[in-house]
Amino acid sequence: MEKVIAVVVTYNRQTLLSECVTALRKQSRPLDAILIVNNGSTDGTESWLRQQTDLFYINQNNVGSSGGFSAGITWAYKNNYAWIWCMDDDGYPKEDALENLLAADDGCLRLLNCAVIDKEDKKSFVWKTGEYKTLDQVDRNIIEGIGHPFNGTMLHRKIVERAGVPKPKYFLWGDETEYYYRIVRRNEIPVRTVANSIHYHPSTAFSIKKDWDYTSGWKMYFYIRNRFHIHQVKFNSKLMALLHYCCFIIAFTGVVLLFQKTDKVKKLSFIMWPVADAFNNNFDATPPSILSRLKADETFSLSNSINSYLKNSWANVLALFSATRTERTANA
Repeated sequence: MEKVIAVVVTYNRQTLLSECVTALRKQSRPLDAILIVNNGSTDGTESWLRQQTDLFYINQNNVGSSGGFSAGITWAYKNNYAWIWCMDDDGYPKEDALENLLAADDGCLRLLNCAVIDKEDKKSFVWKTGEYKTLDQVDRNIIEGIGHPFNGTMLHRKIVERAGVPKPKYFLWGDETEYYYRIVRRNEIPVRTVANSIHYHPSTAFSIKKDWDYTSGWKMYFYIRNRFHIHQVKFNSKLMALLHYCCFIIAFTGVVLLFQKTDKVKKLSFIMWPVADAFNNNFDATPPSILSRLKADETFSLSNSINSYLKNSWANVLALFSATRTERTANA
């Protein structure tokens, strides 16, 4: 029987982590191992982990969900686990979730996902899944073509061999989507949600229309920057990726103008910073550095962002032309 490991990424949510681990321990198909990736928690999580005799764990600096899952999946792969079951600390699986998920494996390489259900009402999908909004509407056990990583997402090691692991440089917001598209589009590995494999998760309350505090809204940086890299994986054409990203920026600007109630001018200026870093493949920003710049009330230039992108694009074209010419010369 192939070995299965659960990989849980956590940061400062020890109570929720304990709830998740308890559910993992109660699986009707027992797990072969549980790995916790602790992203530098300061709430006693590390001390709690040391008291657990049946867990593996990694303690590392806070490198976001992308760095957490990258480290966890890499560890599981190197330690020869066949199936890697991924989840955040704020959700937990139903007792038969793993058993039903494995039963849905038909021997073909594919990405498997639990049905992600609201942990409060126990029937609503957290995110619309296919044509369904609630479990009561589901008329089949297998929902093809859709999954919601990393919420009860099951990877076979062969997927890791082909698609790699999540890129730690994204930190959060979009890292799981980039990895998802890398698996199902770039590597053409099909995905399915298994309706009777339930993973409970809090209902999502995020909306870009909701007014956010400018000086503390560091997450918006990653939301804007990472979208460009998601589009680059989602679309085969770089031009299409750029066009979709530009449309996203225009739409996001409209949302700020229409729905934000505070600091509209500052927020419009702020957008240019993650755009510039997206165009320049700059992944140096961290939550502390973002907060520092926001509190310093710096302004950001759209023209500089576009100019930097055009310069980099032109340099890449010249480098490609130069490499081709060198190759022709060498073969002459």
